Amino acid sequence: MPHLKRAISIDEIYKMTFVDMPFEGEWNESFGEPERSGVWLIFGHSGNGKTDFAIQLSKYLTQFGNVAYNTLEEGARKSFQMALQRNHMHLVSNSFVILSEGMNHLRKRLGRRKSADIIIIDSFQHAGVTKAEYIALKKEFPNKLFIFLSHADGKHPEGRPAKFAYYDADVKIHIQGFEAFIKSRYGGGEPFIIWDEGAAEHNGHIKS
Repeated sequence: MPHLKRAISIDEIYKMTFVDMPFEGEWNESFGEPERSGVWLIFGHSGNGKTDFAIQLSKYLTQFGNVAYNTLEEGARKSFQMALQRNHMHLVSNSFVILSEGMNHLRKRLGRRKSADIIIIDSFQHAGVTKAEYIALKKEFPNKLFIFLSHADGKHPEGRPAKFAYYDADVKIHIQGFEAFIKSRYGGGEPFIIWDEGAAEHNGHIKS
């Protein structure tokens, strides 16, 4: 018979401490005050601003820890270079690194001392993460924050593993028309504008 874990009291729960990220301004309005661990999921159709939002978010998160962006889908190509330049990522180069490696190599990297605190994985589909691998990754690195990008199937992430992650994630971010629509367990909830002109044009097309 498997050994049962000891039950945790209310008092013990109340005394727990977490590494919080005190977001401010529009970031707080959209996300609340999240903790620096767990899983977030960004999903949407191509051409709606998903990569630009992930990079903008990465830049903001460098205030709270070292960020590694694993670009498996786009790779170190001109389009990715342009997205980095648009968002002036050279300003946070001391806290931001770019990777392009499979999940096995990434896990080995994260096992090292002083590895990144926050990991962006673009994308769920190109990483080939299964449900079991997703659960194992969370268990192996409970103090890190993983942010997955995902293709969309309608208004939901594409594929069973990504859909499982959607229901499990602490923060779910749907990208549409250069806006990010956020469901966060930490508060917030206001839409985040990725690109003013693109969002305005998209909304204009919807209204017309």
